[in-house]
Amino acid sequence: MDLNTPIISKIIDNWIDEDIGRGDLTRPSITEENGNAYWIAKEGGIFCGVEIIKEIFKKIDLNISSKFNISDGNQFFKDQKLLEIYGPSKSLLASERIGLNIAMHLSGISTYTKNLVNKLEGTNIKLADTRKTTPGLRIFEKYAFKCGGGVNHRMGLYDAAMIKENHIAWTDNLNNAVKKIRLNSPFTTHIIIEAENIEQAKEAVLAGADSVLLDELSPEIIQKNVQELRDLSMNSLKKEVNKNLIIEVSGINPKEISKYLIKGIDLISTSSSITKSNWIDLSMRYIN
Repeated sequence: MDLNTPIISKIIDNWIDEDIGRGDLTRPSITEENGNAYWIAKEGGIFCGVEIIKEIFKKIDLNISSKFNISDGNQFFKDQKLLEIYGPSKSLLASERIGLNIAMHLSGISTYTKNLVNKLEGTNIKLADTRKTTPGLRIFEKYAFKCGGGVNHRMGLYDAAMIKENHIAWTDNLNNAVKKIRLNSPFTTHIIIEAENIEQAKEAVLAGADSVLLDELSPEIIQKNVQELRDLSMNSLKKEVNKNLIIEVSGINPKEISKYLIKGIDLISTSSSITKSNWIDLSMRYIN
């Protein structure tokens, strides 16, 4: 994630403007010019947000200096000191809530993701995220997902084409849908087709999908048919059929992910890291 891109810089500016607005009304009460503080973890987890927090400090006051005792993606424990900061007291106070909020949120996503990724250990299956993210925070939440060991699915409607249930309902057939997307998109465009049953999955393969997403299918049905889908892509004589088919599973209960550790599956996608994760409790303490 490049924090120097205009869109990310603008988002962080908006966070600061939202909280500080026309100015911190408590500033006149602060008599100490400079201060020392540190962040401490009130519970364990996987950390995310080092460079983001540095950018917040820099935007609020270039005189804030920070020393991080942890890197993104690293595990931390309760009562662990995560970072130390020094600078103008008023600026440290102004940066406190903004920095803690984003760190607690993103670390919660990374921690939840890591717990799911651990359940895939010993397989070739990767955990992928979705577009079900908080408006305005997608790029940060997807970064947190990666810090937890997952892989990013498409960022938006612009970097991969996914033909989902509602698209299928409003198109004449999958073959034509794929052809039209190929005709009107860069040659690098990856096409994913969501299938709600095996027959639809087979149709997706023959239509030339790069990925087939098996949505809300039982592990028994997937186990029985996944190799057939793979063979169909490998043995088809149709030139548009992708021989390197990616098979993805989605719409499953995260608590039942162990039932889907099936040979032949490449990805399991989940929105739960963003929609079901809890913030990790962190706090800033001042050193007198």
